[in-house]
Amino acid sequence: MLGNVLTNVSLGAVAVSFPHTVKAMEPFFSVLMSAIFLGDVPPVPVLLTLVPIVGGVLMASLTEVTFNWTGFLSALFSNITFQSRNVLSKKLMLAKGASMNNMALFQTITVLSFFMLLPVTLAVEGAPLLPSALDAAGIAGADAALLFTRLGLAGLCFHGYQQLSYSILGRVTPVTHSIGNCVKRVVVIVASVVAFSHPMSRQNMLGTAIALGGV
Repeated sequence: MLGNVLTNVSLGAVAVSFPHTVKAMEPFFSVLMSAIFLGDVPPVPVLLTLVPIVGGVLMASLTEVTFNWTGFLSALFSNITFQSRNVLSKKLMLAKGASMNNMALFQTITVLSFFMLLPVTLAVEGAPLLPSALDAAGIAGADAALLFTRLGLAGLCFHGYQQLSYSILGRVTPVTHSIGNCVKRVVVIVASVVAFSHPMSRQNMLGTAIALGGV
């Protein structure tokens, strides 16, 4: 729940490409959490690759046009929460006599997350999708239909991504999972720059490239 909320807070505060640049630090937190909770410490060459990952993210952050602390810290803490979830989920998958496979575990966590977030959403946002709330926001007719279509497609894509992610997590270590997950950052960063015409300085692009090169 926290991972999703913090990611969306970050996306609302800065350009789409920036949270995904910060999230390239996933392997760093995955190594840390794996060492703490699983006692799994990667070999030295893997640890050394964390240097360009962290350095590249810092370089890109220093020149990010839309940088602000809300966006940066939200993306950073979403990393911590998601990697904690992955490592603790892996610990449950490896537990002797575990009664749930990776898909059952994913479904249980998703349902629990929904029920934890629902009262918070209603308390903070009210009921933003009720007709009265949509009318107050100037959304009606074709605009409302487009809104619900995009919400439905976004939800379907996100659920599919998370389910596939858990399927992979059941087969590899959390560190390998986080490294593979970083490949999508390239696609998201490039797509967001193209879709939203977000400017990136040369140093910003270089920092992003170094971070992803470390991955």
